[in-house]
Amino acid sequence: MPLINKIKSYIGGLTPDIILFVIRLTIGLIFIQTGLGKLTHLGDTTMFFADLGIPFPGINALTASSTELIGGCLLVLGLATRLISIPLSIIMIVAILTAQPEALHSISSFIRLQEFDYLLIFLLLFSAGPGKFSLDTIIRKYFIDEPE
Repeated sequence: MPLINKIKSYIGGLTPDIILFVIRLTIGLIFIQTGLGKLTHLGDTTMFFADLGIPFPGINALTASSTELIGGCLLVLGLATRLISIPLSIIMIVAILTAQPEALHSISSFIRLQEFDYLLIFLLLFSAGPGKFSLDTIIRKYFIDEPE
């Protein structure tokens, strides 16, 4: 097999993993930034949650902000990717239901929501996992799976 075909075959096999890495890195950095911003201005975040009618706004603001920050870091590293996708998905569902309820009246408004896009990404990461370029894969390869 010519060298160019070997290279194409190798790169083609890695394409899904490269895409998962780019998705994880991008969404992780976004959520590090939003989580840090909410924590930095926790009083404002708490007031916003109270205005939305979210119960226990102080605790929920701290929980959501911390989850976004820690979750973003975990996604960038590819560590506990499937696990952290669950609470991040829940945060997006709560955000849609509380901060964007008017978008629930039509499908065209709903699918335009940024929170909906994030929810789809978290569902993708939950189902597909982190890909080869992640700490999850390294841990599984060297510490969980039996060597051949």
